[in-house]
Formats: sequence, structure tokens, C-alpha cells
Amino acid sequence: MTNSRPDRKLKKRYKVERGLSQEKITNNTKKVIRKIRLVAFDFDGVFTDNMVYVFQDGTEAVRCSRGDGIGLQKLKRLGIDTVIISTESNPVVSARARKLKIRCAQDCPDKRKTLEAIARENGISLSEVAFVGNDINDQSCLECVALPIVVADAHRDVISLALYQTQNPGGYGAVREVCDLFEQTLAK
Repeated sequence: MTNSRPDRKLKKRYKVERGLSQEKITNNTKKVIRKIRLVAFDFDGVFTDNMVYVFQDGTEAVRCSRGDGIGLQKLKRLGIDTVIISTESNPVVSARARKLKIRCAQDCPDKRKTLEAIARENGISLSEVAFVGNDINDQSCLECVALPIVVADAHRDVISLALYQTQNPGGYGAVREVCDLFEQTLAK
């Protein structure tokens, strides 16, 4: 698999664009968005607010934004594939993915390896992939894709790896914001 972006040994530092209006998104970012054929998302901290509710019986629950589903439908209409890639083993991840009708790879010890395999299965290179993350376990994916995106409340160690940072934090419409960005860019 070829990747027009060489594997970076050093952290790539971008001038991060933060939740800008469509008129203020740079032409370079718009150009990259137009080439994307797959958007991969982390789950905890991206779809969720990075909090977990633990009940007396040990079961867990998380909070997600309902608006994300509408956003994901927009990507589907645009012909852009989506996937959740998570290290989390809790079945809540796959349950949410089923509800949203998107592919899910969870309990992944190596997110980058999983992402590379999914890109290969789709017949695309990482230069056609966006990844949305929030923390250091997303670093390898953020470093290898054409469009690295982090949420507003991402850990400081990964913010500089992003080409775009959402205005909305994880669990509060960050996924929808990313989907809307694609729709607005590709509609022009």
C-alpha cells in the first residue's frame, strides 16, 4: 500500500485550524478533504464525552450525541466510508456502531495496524484517509493519515498532530461537526 505521506519519525506539527467557518478553512485543507474516501473515528472521547458511568453491577454506560447519526448519514450520501476503531473492549462501542450502521473494529491493541488493514480492504491508501482522535493512543493513526483531526478537548500531546481541531468537544457534536465540514467542502 502506498502512502503519499511518509511515515514520520518526528511529530509532524501543523498550524491547527480550529473549528473555522467554511470561508476561513484554508485551501490546502479543503484540497485534502476532497481526496478523502474513508473517515475513521476513535470512540471514547470522540463519540463520547470521555466519561463512563459505572453501575453497581459493574456494567458501564457512556454518553453520545444523537446528532452524530445525521452527520454520518451525510458522509454516506457523499460516498465516504466510515469506521470506528477503538481499543475499548466494552460492547457499548459495537452497540453504538450497530445503531449508527457503521463498521466497528474494537478491542484493537494496534489501531494503526487495524487502520492500514481497513484501508487495504477498501482499496485505498492512507493518503485518502482521515482519522478523528483525542488522545495519545490515537497518535500513530493521526501521524499516518492525510487528514488528522482532533476534538476540541483533545489531550495536549496530540493537538499539534492535527490539521483540524473541532470547536465541539467529544460527545457534544464533534463527530457531526466533522461530517458537516466534509459536506460543506464537497458541496462547493
